[in-house]
Amino acid sequence: MNISRFWETGKKIVAVGRNYAQHAKELGNEVPSEPFFFLKPTSSYLLQGTGAIEIPNENSDIHHEVELGVVISKKGRDIDINSAMDYVGGYTLALDMTSRDQQAIAKSKGLPWSIAKGYDTFCPISGFIPKDKIKNIDDLELWLSIDGQIKQKGNTNQMIFNVPHLIQYISTIMTLEEGDLILTGTPSGVGPVKPGQKVKCGITDVAGMEFDVIQRKRN
Repeated sequence: MNISRFWETGKKIVAVGRNYAQHAKELGNEVPSEPFFFLKPTSSYLLQGTGAIEIPNENSDIHHEVELGVVISKKGRDIDINSAMDYVGGYTLALDMTSRDQQAIAKSKGLPWSIAKGYDTFCPISGFIPKDKIKNIDDLELWLSIDGQIKQKGNTNQMIFNVPHLIQYISTIMTLEEGDLILTGTPSGVGPVKPGQKVKCGITDVAGMEFDVIQRKRN
C-alpha cells in the first residue's frame, strides 16, 4: 500500500470532536472526560488542487474546522499508549467541514451526524506530510483565514487528549488500519463559509492549503 496516497487507500476517517476546550465551549458543549469521535466517509476527501469545497444547497450553514490529521501506518488493535506513535506514518492538514444546520437537526432528534459531516468535499486535505517533517506534534500552530481574515488560530498543545491517547482509545473500539486517518479536533473560531469565498489554512512552517468555495451543481 502507498501510504503517501492514503486518501485513495485508507478505509476510514475517524474524526475526534470537542478536543479543544474553547471550541467545545463556543458551541455550548461540555468539555469531554474521554475522547468522543464520529466517522466521515472517504468519499468526502478533497485533495488540494483537485477541486473546490461545495456548499450543498442555498440554505446550508457550512462551517470550517481546521485540524491536524494523523495517518496510520500499520494495523493495530488495543494499542499501548507508549507505542502509539509507532503506528503513525505521517500527517496531513485537514478541514472537517460541517453542515451546522444538519447537525442541529440530528442533535435535536438524537440522530447520528453522518449527513452533517459526510457530504462530498467535506474533508479537504493538503496531501501527505512525512512523519519526520514534524518534530513535535504537541506544539503545532494551526490557523485558518477566509478571504484573508484570520478566523481560527490555535496550537496542538491545547488538545484535551493528545495523539497517543487518541490512538490508544480508538484502537480499543475499532482496529486501526494502514491508511486510516484520524482528525484530531479543531481549535475555537469555527464559523460559516459561503460560495465565492476563499479558505486558506496552515500548520505554521509545515504545510498550507487553499480552496475556493462554490455552490454545488446537481447532475
